[in-house]
Amino acid sequence: MNAPVATLPAAKDFKSETKPVWCPGCGDYGVLTSLTRALADLGRRPEEVAIVSGIGCSSRMPAYTSCYGFHGVHGRALAVATGLKVSRPDLTVIAAGGDGDGYSIGGNHFLHACRRNVDMTYIVMDNHVYGMTKGQSSPTTEPDWDNALTPGGTGLRPFQPLVIALASGANFVARAFSGDIVGTADIIARAVRSPGFSFIEVLSPCVTFRPEQREWKELARPSPVPPTDDPARAARRIMTDDGFNIGVLYTGRREPYQPEIGRPRRSLQDLAQGFAL
Repeated sequence: MNAPVATLPAAKDFKSETKPVWCPGCGDYGVLTSLTRALADLGRRPEEVAIVSGIGCSSRMPAYTSCYGFHGVHGRALAVATGLKVSRPDLTVIAAGGDGDGYSIGGNHFLHACRRNVDMTYIVMDNHVYGMTKGQSSPTTEPDWDNALTPGGTGLRPFQPLVIALASGANFVARAFSGDIVGTADIIARAVRSPGFSFIEVLSPCVTFRPEQREWKELARPSPVPPTDDPARAARRIMTDDGFNIGVLYTGRREPYQPEIGRPRRSLQDLAQGFAL
């Protein structure tokens, strides 16, 4: 008698029973749907995936999935995710967050996560605003965005995450749009399959504090050029586009960083003894 064939999970199996509390119209709903769809398409099981986040609206992602999850402190998602991946290379590790969490207090971790090139994926839902704390300008906010806290705008040049990721050594760089569920799911799946550190900027509108971002669905469009493995060419493309070209922009060839895991060289007792007074 043949043994029963195990069925792979569907996208719904990656969603938890916790109902999202994002504002109506938030782009993060689409990213959650794309993420669960991508994990199902990859043939993963919830117990084979860990989602790590920091603080912010989009950082609630671990609570809304049935995978292993860690909701950390502000800006530290990549530090936790890196430690997890190098100690448990068998897990699919995904870090998720927003532009405030990832590029402001978490900016230094972002640079060095790209540089280390550990085999994990970082999804940043970018809405050019601090949404959870009620609408302050973020690192990617346009310099002339007028609001109650910064009348007339900050006057500061926006952070360029794709260029920074490329220059810092990320092995996979892409941009997606939360309104394109299928396309974003495909990019996430490609990022997870790609060895090394994969970075995805997802344009995810905050219609509560940036209602004008409803227009993004008209502006977002497939990139007219295929991915490149030439960082110089990728940099030129990124620096000359208007921020709405969607797709995989760069796929590198660097070997992922994975330290050898074996028996510890020293016991905890030995380490404690070294600090004894």
